[in-house]
Amino acid sequence: MLLPRYCLMISTALLLLCQVHPAPAQEAKVTPLAAKPLPGFSGGEKEGAMFLVEYPPGASSMQHRHDAHVFVYVVQGSVVMQVKGGPELTLKAGETFYENPDDVHVVSKNASATEPAKFIAFFVKTKGAPVVTPVK
Repeated sequence: MLLPRYCLMISTALLLLCQVHPAPAQEAKVTPLAAKPLPGFSGGEKEGAMFLVEYPPGASSMQHRHDAHVFVYVVQGSVVMQVKGGPELTLKAGETFYENPDDVHVVSKNASATEPAKFIAFFVKTKGAPVVTPVK
């Protein structure tokens, strides 16, 4: 079930926190696809949320964390992903990436300077917790 108010709030937060570099006029386009409470999990109320993230050519995001289990599926192009202490991975369409709640996402960028990239991100997180938290 799509929760429009919740999705708009998450979309706005992601757009504010996932600023794209180097071109200031370009930003990652984040489209909420679905959000739903997930009753029955231990450790408090959980919710799932799914987003389509589109990176223009050469775009990247700042270091951040999600405090969530995040599953990524690359739909188009290729992206470079790295969590602190892990290897830098270049993923192409059809490949996946996982980020645990304790990870700091140090690299998230489009691998191409000429082609766009798209991926779907599915979150399992504590209900009401922010989707993205910047890290300095």
